Amino acid sequence: MLIDIKNLEIGFKRNLKFEKVVNNISFSFNKGEILGVVGESGSGKSLSALSILKLLPQTAVINKGQILYENRKGEIVDLLKLNERKIRNIRGKEISMIFQEPMTSLNPVMKCGKQVAEEILIHTKIKKKDAKNKVIQFFCEVKLPQPERIYNSYPHELSGGQRQRVMIAMAIICNPALLIADEPTTALDVIVQNSILELLKELQRKSEMSIFFISHDLAVISKLADKIIIMNKGRIVESGDAKKILKHPKHPYTQGLLNCRPTLKSNSLRLPVLSDFYGQKKKTNIVAKQKINKSNNEPKVLLKVKNLNKTFVDRTFSISKKKNKQVALKNISFELYKGETLGLVGESGCGKTTLGQIVISLLKSDKGEIEYNGKEIGLLRKKERNKYKQKVQIIFQDPNSSLNPKLTVGKIIYEVLKVHNIEKTVNERKRKVFMMLNKVKLDNSYYNRYPHELSGGQQQRIGIARALVLNPELIICDESVSALDVSIQAEVLNLLNDLKDEFGFTYIFISHDLSVVKYMSDRVMVMRKGEIVEINKADEIYNSPASEYTKELISAIEEIS
Repeated sequence: MLIDIKNLEIGFKRNLKFEKVVNNISFSFNKGEILGVVGESGSGKSLSALSILKLLPQTAVINKGQILYENRKGEIVDLLKLNERKIRNIRGKEISMIFQEPMTSLNPVMKCGKQVAEEILIHTKIKKKDAKNKVIQFFCEVKLPQPERIYNSYPHELSGGQRQRVMIAMAIICNPALLIADEPTTALDVIVQNSILELLKELQRKSEMSIFFISHDLAVISKLADKIIIMNKGRIVESGDAKKILKHPKHPYTQGLLNCRPTLKSNSLRLPVLSDFYGQKKKTNIVAKQKINKSNNEPKVLLKVKNLNKTFVDRTFSISKKKNKQVALKNISFELYKGETLGLVGESGCGKTTLGQIVISLLKSDKGEIEYNGKEIGLLRKKERNKYKQKVQIIFQDPNSSLNPKLTVGKIIYEVLKVHNIEKTVNERKRKVFMMLNKVKLDNSYYNRYPHELSGGQQQRIGIARALVLNPELIICDESVSALDVSIQAEVLNLLNDLKDEFGFTYIFISHDLSVVKYMSDRVMVMRKGEIVEINKADEIYNSPASEYTKELISAIEEIS
């Protein structure tokens, strides 16, 4: 036995009332074992993990329970009873954690290498020079390109996947007995995700490290975990051997989670959602419908990209005579047709997000042209450019960081209308905000709530509402469902398809989840190292990939086994 959690109850005190979030759960796991934890946002899985290291939010209260831990001396201690000094000696050294969002976990004003080296220097007697060499060695192990450059880079200079790999290196560098991994592969593409999972399994075998692995990706859990826990509304609804539960789920909630996830074989008009399984009879007709094909014989070209190039200069090396240049985009050319969804896939750092940001004018290209409705956007006058910015919108990957925490939901959407001078009076703008909230399946009570009071899925719906309130023609979805639980992801994907049918939107759908891209897209564009590898209809890309790289991407897709 390594960890034995008994009758744990966690909640928040609000208005003199105790609201339970984790409701009297008990479970244990042994040394060298991998425990997978699955559940919706708000199910209590992350709070349960954070309680092990006493990292709960200040407003959270542990009402009762024990967390017994057998340390490296063979002593059994209750982690909840340890004072701050004693728990600090355990954090990072014996029990380490990988957080879901690396940008909020890494110090933005400290170089990545030094942040990881600091972990070794605190817990060991290693010299600074040796610490640097060990960090670079671990950067290589977690497949970071140019490890010495990454060592001297700040978090904002790295892609999302690269930042997550820095966090993983930081967590495992002291060889902990227990690694708590909270959605550690969410921001990674399938190839890197597989290499990270293999790395974790290899480290676990070598050191008999236990892993407490939280994920909304059941395919990842099926590949990694020995045992599994399914949580819903603070309770454990099903637990046991991972393969048995995933192949023969007994609880309706587990059945719903398994069926909400799109696969390469998904061809339905709508994805099943939890309500189809949990508390109701399964609506089999939802998955029986075929996806509607609305392609036109003579489709209108909405967006034309010609020979787009973008190079970034690494400021870390700006003192030297030779500046380190990174080519983000190289001669990118493609056409986007009105009313279609173009999927954009590729490894982390291949230029997907950079391309999206240039299209929406958040970045400037070095060379190339972008035509929208036959007009080159670089030649547009100020009034026309403002109109273009209104007609082309983006839904960002992380809704938590893209929503102003000081503004209410209503104000966030209202401000967009005000900036673009849409509607004449305050009341007209408020009515439009309420209408858009209803469109994304949120009632009027959300108008006065703040982003931190919403779940991840609700925050993403606000991001969608903010983009749609301007009546755009083209929407760029930049990893807009990657951080969501599978059940919420299914609802958001259904919502995007419904809105596309209702308003005739055109989408560029950026994602590293190839199953989701295939389900959503009419055509798919594959990118690698800033170049287009191939572009074709979604079914043809997946059934008959033309390039070896695309074949590698497809073969790396995790299916539940």
